[in-house]
Amino acid sequence: MLDLISPQAILPNLKASNKKQALQEMARKASELTGQHERAIFDVLLERERLGTTGVGHGIAIPHGKLSSLDRVHGVFARLERPIDFDAIDEQPVDLIFLLLAPEQAGADHLKALARVSRLLRDQSMCEKLRGAQSGDAMYALLTQHEPSPST
Repeated sequence: MLDLISPQAILPNLKASNKKQALQEMARKASELTGQHERAIFDVLLERERLGTTGVGHGIAIPHGKLSSLDRVHGVFARLERPIDFDAIDEQPVDLIFLLLAPEQAGADHLKALARVSRLLRDQSMCEKLRGAQSGDAMYALLTQHEPSPST
């Protein structure tokens, strides 16, 4: 996760009343981190949601998209102040969102990043710790603690 997310990419108490607003706020943060246009990021995310929800169940969503001008895979993590309807597959509201943006040509890297995030957030105890964390720094530590170094 260290290669996907930075301490600045954590939104510990995101205020959003619906899916669109949550994606918009996360696109704004991703824009700050990547230098990409906020609107371009938001449009890519909405386009992906039209194909099918990225609400994977158990209060988790992993919205993702590709932009040709990115140099690597970027992540943004948010814990919502209050759970929102995200059209999740289990129809449960979402409160943890991990956004992934990848370069257009990053086929395998994009899929590997999605798999890593999915594996991490399938861990119920990890999700409980993220929900109970007191700060963005604590969330960042949780998200990056079990990761083997990228060189292995």
